[in-house]
Amino acid sequence: MNPHSPTPLAYSVADACRALSLGKTRIYQLINEGKLQSRKVGKRRLIPAESLRRLIAGEV
Repeated sequence: MNPHSPTPLAYSVADACRALSLGKTRIYQLINEGKLQSRKVGKRRLIPAESLRRLIAGEV
């Protein structure tokens, strides 16, 4: 990542897949299980960066 780029506030499902090395189906399972938060913005589903951090930290 470019050190001058701002840290993303949220990730698309595809970006979350790449960040977590998980498939799209598993990302949606985590959302449905309440382990990942997501928001619809227009037609896009975005996952807050903080939700990804909590999942990796084992806080959910």
